[in-house]
Amino acid sequence: MNNKYKILVIEDDVNIRTLVSTMLEANGYQAILAETCSAARIMYDSYVPDLIILDLGLPDADGMELLKYVRCASLTPIIVLSARTDERDKVLALDLGANDYVTKPFGEGELLARVRASLRNSRHSSDEGRLPGGRFSLGDLIIDYDARRVFLCDSEIKLTQTEYNILAYLSEHCGKMLTYSAIIKAVWGGHTEEGSIKKLQVNMANIRKKLGIKPGEAKYIINELGVGYRMDG
Repeated sequence: MNNKYKILVIEDDVNIRTLVSTMLEANGYQAILAETCSAARIMYDSYVPDLIILDLGLPDADGMELLKYVRCASLTPIIVLSARTDERDKVLALDLGANDYVTKPFGEGELLARVRASLRNSRHSSDEGRLPGGRFSLGDLIIDYDARRVFLCDSEIKLTQTEYNILAYLSEHCGKMLTYSAIIKAVWGGHTEEGSIKKLQVNMANIRKKLGIKPGEAKYIINELGVGYRMDG
């Protein structure tokens, strides 16, 4: 039991809570359950989970408050699992520090894939190969941070400085959905405006084209319209 990833599931709907916990246990994870914000805080402080699956519509407080609480204390991966489908809720949760956002109803396979990606990102975030001065690899894609060079299938991909900065930033947060505003602030240091989002989208289109990604293809860089981008295999 001790070598299993501990996942705190915060969900007030007993059917969904049971479904998610059963799914996690069946796939080798240890599920810790809470149905309110107050209980979740106690569970979080007591168990120090490896990942949190968080519903937003909790009976005693909004889940966003728990998200803020956890982010003030640690970088524990958080996947929001919510019936709220409005882009503003997604963007707010991601900007507050959520690693991913899954809407209900959800597919078990999709949720498990998001769990694996978030845990993988957390596990490797401090590894030498993921930090400047090392190398990043995802499938046939390799980024040499020291040389600021990108290779695909052993052939170098020529990127502009801005394109490289965007790709490197995505790779440093591989598996995490990054909002437009987070990427723009990291790359250009400015505020998110209509023009800056368009500039990001144009650069991203060029990057995807240079990486041989066809329109609509979810490879290396995944786009969630109105929200942001995530690098994943």
